[in-house]
Amino acid sequence: MGTTTSCCVSASPKLRRNAHSRLESYRPDADLSREDTGCNLQHISDRENIDDLNMEFNPSDHPRASTIFLSKSQTDVREKRKSLFINHHPPGQIARKYSSCSTIFLDDSTVSQPNLKYTIKCVALAIYYHIKNRDPDGRMLLDIFDENLHPLSKSEVPPDYDKHNPEQKQIYRFVRTLFSAAQLTAECAIVTLVYLERLLTYAEIDICPANWKRIVLGAILLASKVWDDQAVWNVDYCQILKDITVEDMNELERQFLELLQFNINVPSSVYAKYYFDLRSLAEANNLSFPLEPLSRERAHKLEAISRLCEDKYKDLRRCSRKRSASADNLSLPRWSPAIIS
Repeated sequence: MGTTTSCCVSASPKLRRNAHSRLESYRPDADLSREDTGCNLQHISDRENIDDLNMEFNPSDHPRASTIFLSKSQTDVREKRKSLFINHHPPGQIARKYSSCSTIFLDDSTVSQPNLKYTIKCVALAIYYHIKNRDPDGRMLLDIFDENLHPLSKSEVPPDYDKHNPEQKQIYRFVRTLFSAAQLTAECAIVTLVYLERLLTYAEIDICPANWKRIVLGAILLASKVWDDQAVWNVDYCQILKDITVEDMNELERQFLELLQFNINVPSSVYAKYYFDLRSLAEANNLSFPLEPLSRERAHKLEAISRLCEDKYKDLRRCSRKRSASADNLSLPRWSPAIIS
């Protein structure tokens, strides 16, 4: 310890810079080409720009990018309207409820507390349009999602299992069974759809009759663990789907995460966009949320909630006013975006 030389001195950045300055300057050989010297290598910043550009068109990551399921559903909606116009068949009378001076009709679904039953119906309809309007040329089919290679039941898979598109009711029953048995929330259904579209975009695959069940199962499995505080374990899903093994569930979860590049973050803006696009999908397909007259009890409850929120924002504005204060005790309110993850 009494010596002046130590390991800290030898590792000093200053000494390393001095040692580097004593090195002779590099002189490239005249016979070497640009390929040999690496001058044609792409700079890392150029590659990052490409990734950022693709990110803007990914609806599961960027709030301004249009959701895939809504664009796929609009094709069928336009065809239905065109058929009704050509055949001169007016659309059926839909029993709509309108608010008046004496009665106000509201549905019980909000962006923070969606209606569970109708949210699952909308998610099942979005998955149905994904399958129906998939790429006709066909894209890569991964083995982990192939139901023939990894069946969910012991019953024999029919030879034409990949030929017939499932009906919207079949998809709804499958999703509803998982949500009811695992007691999942409506918010989890929206996050499930976000993960599903993120998987299709990142892995560049299509959801089809051969893989839709396992893709939906993997998305629900991951969404339940991310969203719910008391997540359902993989072994619990084996009790819901009697013939599936824990090893298969673990492998499904692992590969799903790898295909997502471990990006399980769902910004609040993306979540809100998917919620309102699901409402637009329901409106376009006459799948409206149930309206109920505003009762006196519920009106008082809404008024109390609004008054509580108003008082909360008043307190925030009061705290954010500029006041003279000592620099030692200076504290300003910090605003951070809400992240659902």
